Amino acid sequence: MPLKPLRLIAVGRLRTPHWIGAAEHYVTRISRWRQFIETDVRDGNASLPILARNAIEGKEILAALNPEDIPICLDEHGKSMTTETFASFLQRLSENASRRPCFIIGGAFGLAPDVLKAAAHVLALGPMTLPHELARVLLLEQIYRAESIIRGLPYHHA
Repeated sequence: MPLKPLRLIAVGRLRTPHWIGAAEHYVTRISRWRQFIETDVRDGNASLPILARNAIEGKEILAALNPEDIPICLDEHGKSMTTETFASFLQRLSENASRRPCFIIGGAFGLAPDVLKAAAHVLALGPMTLPHELARVLLLEQIYRAESIIRGLPYHHA
């Protein structure tokens, strides 16, 4: 049985050329093994207060979710995993025949509380706050690394 696609919902498009190139590199590699769907939602109006901006972005994220998505939010306060544990986690989610893993990355000020409440899982890439463009590239690299581990390929050197 083919694996379900993976999905990423992210606030804002990548704008910095080196992050764009790095993200495209990993998406191309991931796409060799399974479909990878990216959905960008618009940044909230920068002139708004942070809470209002986050609320608007949150509504856009929630509107973009489909019933077949398993929402996995990235947040600095989420659960940290080793790469091997992340690979096992992704494999378990991928074996779900009816739903697909859907990673969610917020904008410059993180995710709205409503989005975090809707999450089936909340993961951290680490305890430090990261720019959302860098977080996106790090997530893509870790997905590629996890897919390599699942397939027994030599990319990961543990």
